[in-house]
Amino acid sequence: MKVDFTRWLPAIAKDSYRKTALSVAGVAALGGLALAPTAAAAPVTSGPHQGAVAAIDLATGKAATSAHQDEQPVESGLTTGSATGKPPAGKPSRAQLIPHGIEGAQSRVPLDDAQLANARAIVDAAKKTGVGDRGAVIGVATSLQESKLYNLGHLGAYNDHDSQGLFQQRPSSGWGTPDQITDPEYAATAFFTALKNVGGWQDLPLTTAAQTVQVSAFPYAYAQWEEQAADVVQQLW
Repeated sequence: MKVDFTRWLPAIAKDSYRKTALSVAGVAALGGLALAPTAAAAPVTSGPHQGAVAAIDLATGKAATSAHQDEQPVESGLTTGSATGKPPAGKPSRAQLIPHGIEGAQSRVPLDDAQLANARAIVDAAKKTGVGDRGAVIGVATSLQESKLYNLGHLGAYNDHDSQGLFQQRPSSGWGTPDQITDPEYAATAFFTALKNVGGWQDLPLTTAAQTVQVSAFPYAYAQWEEQAADVVQQLW
């Protein structure tokens, strides 16, 4: 059943916080990174690093997940969390962020400025919608799986139907217009609005909560990002 989430959401103004969606139109500017979208969503200090390119390839269907299963996790100073295990003052604890423990092997990619800006939009939406830090972890992990925190526009032949944005939401499924779902604030608010309609979502494993909203063909893939998502939320909360 198609659900029109737009009737629950206020109109969101297009201001300087709005990020332009990534599309295949800027591929040539990356100099040989064929078929990967350009990182134009926000100011970036350099072109996409190889880890991000590989991640986008996965998100856009260029590479099978199994092809990357033997890769070692990539550590990043931006996403490693508290070295002491104690959260900084005013930040949520690990137990709050991962109350049910992680499920299975964890993946990790370094994050550039565009990805961090999109993660911040998700965290801000989690606060505004009242899903709290645990909801923020579910949101960031979901976006890491769906788009690697890149605001993806329509990718032509590599699109999964009409999926776009941080959460690969589909206009044809009632998530909103292409302009709306490629607005990080709108997309995250729509995701959390749907999450709040999942009964007992706070007590569900992350991958179950995310899958109930997303209805993905790979329902267990979200679990691999829980640890990195928790690190990101702890830093940005």
